[in-house]
Amino acid sequence: MALDRIGTPDAPRQLFANTPAQRVALARQQFFEEGVRPSGLVGEAVIQSWMRCSRTHTDRQRIVTFDAVTPSRLHATLARSRELLDAARQELAQMEHALAGTDCRVILTDREGVVVHVTQQPAAAHQPVLRKTSRVGVNISERVVGTTAPGIVASTGQACAVDGAEHYFDVLGHMQCAAAPIRDVAGQLAGVLDLTVEARRFGFDAASMVALHATTIENRLLQAQSRDHLILRFQASPTLLGTPLEALAGVAPDGTIAWLNNAGARLLGRLPEAADERDVEYLLGHDLASLLRLGRREAAQPLRLASGLGVWVQARLKGADGADFRHAVAMPGEAAPLAIERQDDARMQAPEACECTNLVESASPAQATLREHSRKLIEETLAAHGGNVSQAARQLRVSRGTLYRRLHGWRDNNGAEEGASPA
Repeated sequence: MALDRIGTPDAPRQLFANTPAQRVALARQQFFEEGVRPSGLVGEAVIQSWMRCSRTHTDRQRIVTFDAVTPSRLHATLARSRELLDAARQELAQMEHALAGTDCRVILTDREGVVVHVTQQPAAAHQPVLRKTSRVGVNISERVVGTTAPGIVASTGQACAVDGAEHYFDVLGHMQCAAAPIRDVAGQLAGVLDLTVEARRFGFDAASMVALHATTIENRLLQAQSRDHLILRFQASPTLLGTPLEALAGVAPDGTIAWLNNAGARLLGRLPEAADERDVEYLLGHDLASLLRLGRREAAQPLRLASGLGVWVQARLKGADGADFRHAVAMPGEAAPLAIERQDDARMQAPEACECTNLVESASPAQATLREHSRKLIEETLAAHGGNVSQAARQLRVSRGTLYRRLHGWRDNNGAEEGASPA
């Protein structure tokens, strides 16, 4: 690159580039031609990607092939990504509707960078690269197409935007892309959401948009993968519940917090690595039985965390077979829902309402696990309806078949235990 000179031809070389394009051009010269690390000219994520790609791809001028994976591998990839696609379906439709007046493509990949969803609309003549990449099954990971935003996210798990010549291969120099990660309940990368446009600028903050929708997809995926967990939704303001800003936590049957989303980690801190340090009472300041009682209420409840922070909480317990126990009958010793609402309304009207930490009563030790709690609710719901399975299933909002399977499973387990006991 011929650098501009200041003033006369004898003037010293310009130390700083004036435009983003000049900065990237200078960074490429320093990195690829001079072997100098271009810190400050491009982002660290791009520099690290260039370093990885330079070990894999020696010719930056070559034509990049966007070949789809084999049909058998594609079938396996789509099968593995079914949960991800189900969680993303609503957000993908909303994004595509919002971007219908642009040339942007919405792309969703699996954790390995294979496209599992892409916007289906005719690519314009000025988008030759997108015509090739906008296909399900194409691998757009770093090892195949070099530096791209989705490639970096698949490699690092961190959100990223790549602009023009920041792409490793010259042929991608007219692309703009922004991508964000989607993680599962194990904290592992489940997929990457990407926005890409060719031969023009986005014209809006694509990185913020893709991060917002990726967060919503991730929150849906976390809840979908959390059968048999108590799911807590909480935030400092109740108006934030049900939005991408809500904090989520999954409480396992043993009373430990199995996972937190990013918003939850910001309120509670990162989960300890050791499982024995994830006790819900230690991290939240309330035992499992108390939190289970919150699940009987539709409305958000005020709660003070162990840190002293006051939040609003909604709890939902869903069985492994989809039973929603929020709609079961009240447990013995528990106030009727209407009475609880009236008591809480009175508390909220009092000035010291937010100072109250014991908003829920402790349950007996027999109710200390989620499975015991759900079984007790089913049995009591059946008893309340005189053993009528159809009415109980309607109350629990599950099918009769689901309820029958539960009952038969318990009966079989009880029979096995009796058979194993000594005469």
